[in-house]
Amino acid sequence: MLAILGFLMVCTFMFLIMTKRLTPLIALMVIPVLFAIIGGFTSDIGEMALNGVKELAPTGVMLMFAILYFGIMIDAGLFDPVVGRILKIVKGDPLKITIGTAILVLIISLDGDGTTTYMITLSAMLPLYKKLNMKPMILACIAIMGSGVMNLTPWGGPTARVMSALKLDASQVFTPLIPAMIGGAGWLLFTAYYFGKKERQRLGVIDIQDVTNAQVAFAEAAAAEGIEYKRPKLLWVNFALTALLLVGLITAVMPLQILFMIGFAIAIMINYPNLEVQKERITAHAGNVLAVVSLVFAAGVFTGILSGTKMVDAMGNSLVGLIPDALGPYMSVITAITSMPFTFFMSNDAYYYGILPIIAQAASAYGIDAAEIGRASLIGQPVHLLSPLVASTYLLVGMAKVELGEFQRFTLKWTIGTAMVMLLVAIITGVITL
Repeated sequence: MLAILGFLMVCTFMFLIMTKRLTPLIALMVIPVLFAIIGGFTSDIGEMALNGVKELAPTGVMLMFAILYFGIMIDAGLFDPVVGRILKIVKGDPLKITIGTAILVLIISLDGDGTTTYMITLSAMLPLYKKLNMKPMILACIAIMGSGVMNLTPWGGPTARVMSALKLDASQVFTPLIPAMIGGAGWLLFTAYYFGKKERQRLGVIDIQDVTNAQVAFAEAAAAEGIEYKRPKLLWVNFALTALLLVGLITAVMPLQILFMIGFAIAIMINYPNLEVQKERITAHAGNVLAVVSLVFAAGVFTGILSGTKMVDAMGNSLVGLIPDALGPYMSVITAITSMPFTFFMSNDAYYYGILPIIAQAASAYGIDAAEIGRASLIGQPVHLLSPLVASTYLLVGMAKVELGEFQRFTLKWTIGTAMVMLLVAIITGVITL
């Protein structure tokens, strides 16, 4: 009964936001409360929801100060030379822009953190897409696809969870998956090429003279947006500060929340020592902060109730129980395929710490080792990032200014394609056996 209730809750939520009957913010809070009441958990709703909010509070704090930090960098003009340089290289060709975006995402997301990837990629590329009238949806799609592939690095969350849950090391889980990740990156480049061709057909290619005009227009637009806040003399200072911040993120010298809080404080003091200007800049980015952080805390209500009612456990166990004994020898492939819906409907913690050990135990009866099951479980990560339970996805759609439901409909088939290409390469290389 709990499993059915859980699936109905998730499906109802997805239906309402995809059909735009409710906004994600409202649906994340109202739908789980309604289903908790139906399930007879009325007296525990407050405690479960609060626990979920508490769990996501650190993420909300990190996103708040990450948005403020990169907002200050954008105000100061850190990314203006990048956009101008890219515009000059691609010469107004949408095809080159989408491929360049894919390459940029793959490089930036090496740190394994989706939030950083989205902040830097969209800060650098979104102005360019807007200047050429390209679709922001394409930029967001490429960003999340690239992050889904590169998130499998050992310092990324999913792989670390697999290694700890199954007591494995990187040589058993990550290293064999490198060819599959290369395949996923190849699929991303193909997708970027396809999008670029479509945009080139729609918009055409700006010639050399037009590029010059576009650069002038970009400079004029930058001036119109507030040249008084630009800090060209501090360009290298801001670059060095951002580089240090990224190094700190990768090396985990301290929690992400504290890094971004300190980074923001330093950035705003260096660029805007005047207190009134500091207040203006914070106020200017308050809308973005509220839009993203409110969704994160609302998602805490959803995940808190889903976990507190044990719906998520029942959902996982019911799906595992549906696998017939005759398909046991194919458990690796089944795990890879089912990891897509599993990680979409539940958090990575719930899946990797709650469900994966059960699958690995069942697979051992058919002679399949835990390392292979662990590798297979990571195949669905490109799809997982589209889940309404992933906080960084709200940051992505917020920055790109696209609707979550529309973004999911547009991107789902391409992320499934990424997972299937990775699975195919894994089978060919023997990392996952049939």
